[in-house]
Amino acid sequence: MKKKSIFNLFHNGLRKTAVSLSRKVGSCFSENKLWNEETYEELEAGLISADFGINSTLKITESIREKYNNGKISSNEDIIDVAKEQLLSIIGEKKIPNFSQDELSVILLVGVNGSGKTTTAGKLAFKYKKQGHKVMLAACDTFRAAAAEQLKIWGKKTDTYVVSSKYGADPSAVAFDAVKSALSRNCDFLILDTAGRQHNRENLMEELAKMKRSISKAYPSAPHETWLVIDGNVGSNALMQAKEFSKVTDVSGLICTKLDGTGKGGMVVAVKDEFDIPVYYIGLGEKPEELQEFNPELFTDALFEDLA
Repeated sequence: MKKKSIFNLFHNGLRKTAVSLSRKVGSCFSENKLWNEETYEELEAGLISADFGINSTLKITESIREKYNNGKISSNEDIIDVAKEQLLSIIGEKKIPNFSQDELSVILLVGVNGSGKTTTAGKLAFKYKKQGHKVMLAACDTFRAAAAEQLKIWGKKTDTYVVSSKYGADPSAVAFDAVKSALSRNCDFLILDTAGRQHNRENLMEELAKMKRSISKAYPSAPHETWLVIDGNVGSNALMQAKEFSKVTDVSGLICTKLDGTGKGGMVVAVKDEFDIPVYYIGLGEKPEELQEFNPELFTDALFEDLA
């Protein structure tokens, strides 16, 4: 996909966040406006309300303050450039998972109810199969009757084999069988869709730890990646989800879904800054190709487009 086409996906998918950001902090960036403490406080309040998080907000604000006081800012464009530069510094460079080229890679998707794990599993299968890989899906959400059926629909869409069991089955047993099956079939990727669990429900979180142990028994090096799927609509609550899931499992990456339907896209920055979890994918729409690899530059340009 050409870079312009990809930017259009970011532009359209992050439109609500860009508009929200412009409404909340746009007045701070008006031309020829003198900056004072009231302006910085206004900017801080706007960024926090746009779910950028306190730490990220202070870093952006202090960077502008320092350069402004040192005479390095002389225009509205300069201020925006400093803000974008600091935002990119917080997000860091684009990160790509380091998967083996010769062995099965097992990806465990975790998150709360309704975060979009099952749909994300299907979209990942679409993406990896399009790249020429052999993929298997596993329906380890045995607590929700419709979960396996939903994943099977994605299996049909992507011509991907789905391992599943009956409603109420032991999810750890399903995961174990799926790993063994993927190994026997010489798959490149196994994507495990787990049950949504509230981060404050201790027994469900312990079940997740049990599942990881079962996976490791079947394949000692697995899971190779554990990705936390977060609904972009939750805003600052994403920080609590990341904190609690990180306590019971080694969260190695973040997927933020449904960003096209929310003005709270700043939460991506907040989670990255607070926990230094790499952001691998973001959901910018309902179509499979709208699950895009996270690109810091395109993300930042799309967010600040209305302020430029």
